[in-house]
Amino acid sequence: MRAACLLPAVVLALVATSPLAAETSAAPMLSASDQAAIRDLEARSWVAWKSHDSAFFEQFLSDDHVEIHGDGVAGKAAVVDGVRSPACVVRSYALGPLTLVAVSANAVLVTYRAEQDTTCGTQKVPSPVWASSLYAKRGGRWVNVLYQHTPSARP
Repeated sequence: MRAACLLPAVVLALVATSPLAAETSAAPMLSASDQAAIRDLEARSWVAWKSHDSAFFEQFLSDDHVEIHGDGVAGKAAVVDGVRSPACVVRSYALGPLTLVAVSANAVLVTYRAEQDTTCGTQKVPSPVWASSLYAKRGGRWVNVLYQHTPSARP
């Protein structure tokens, strides 16, 4: 019985230490220029959000973009319409340090803490939040395919 319990652990240990496991678990490297481009895009998206620059979002978001927030899930068209609308007023915002993780050679996850003083209609937008943005390199340029934020449990 004891040997039967040890067998799965031994197999897992062998797989985890094999050269193949090391190759597949290694995070891809992200060039300094790609890192700078993604950081710039994320920062510019907040500037565009504040200034209702829907043209920026037309180029910034992938056609299959998904946004997840307290009201549900939205696609690119709804996000662009929301940015264009005067319903939301961004008085100020502040972004914490951005952490970039290369998921693959053409996908990067950005996470950070954001604060904003924003009202949409009569509702205050939650702040602070923990945000995540997923970028994909398509056609030689980085586009945002997913944005999600979760209100922070500790303001």
